[in-house]
Amino acid sequence: MLELIIATAVFFTTHALPAHRPLRDALINRLGRRFYLVLYSIVTAAVLVWVGLAYAGAPHIEVWPMAEWMRWVPALVMPFACIFLVSGLAAPNPLSVGKAAADFDAGRPGIVSVTRHPVMWSLVLWAAAHVPPNGDAASLILFGLMLVLGLTGPPSLDNKRRAQLGVEAWQHLAGPTSSIPFAAVLAGRVRLDFRGMGISAPLGGLALYGVFLWGHEWVVGLSPIP
Repeated sequence: MLELIIATAVFFTTHALPAHRPLRDALINRLGRRFYLVLYSIVTAAVLVWVGLAYAGAPHIEVWPMAEWMRWVPALVMPFACIFLVSGLAAPNPLSVGKAAADFDAGRPGIVSVTRHPVMWSLVLWAAAHVPPNGDAASLILFGLMLVLGLTGPPSLDNKRRAQLGVEAWQHLAGPTSSIPFAAVLAGRVRLDFRGMGISAPLGGLALYGVFLWGHEWVVGLSPIP
């Protein structure tokens, strides 16, 4: 359990420190942007593997017993998390994680009409949905860490993109959108752009969900099907 706590603390630190702009700019100036990004990706992947191994080796300390209804929470939430993930990675998005922002059409924002941070919200949904059926200390540390990262990621990305784009461009692009899913739609600032989303990304998300259903028991050792 101590190793898991240390690994999660290191993982959080590797994400928190680069979010500090003066430190990130200093590292980029010293290392170069490309080398910095490659090195950061390698370190992040290595620490993530360490977290996974520490989680697998942590003792099972029950915090609450699992009720059968809890198994339905990830089963029902994960399709939306997968659609957010695939749609977010496939769509051009100058405001968050996505493809080349040059292809973004503000008139047809697609998934950005739902939220400007679909990839981050997929992480939030994944982590939050796995808390109820995993009421042991190690799982709460792991999924709690990912939930915190998912919730703190959008404000950090907003600040980074605002600085990169400039205030005027940021307000033009981000004004009709929202970080919280569907908030801009409910406020009447934007209409859901189903045509811009297309059908391939949602179908890809559902296909990814099917892969998770098929491979979960083989990888994790537990069936995700209630």
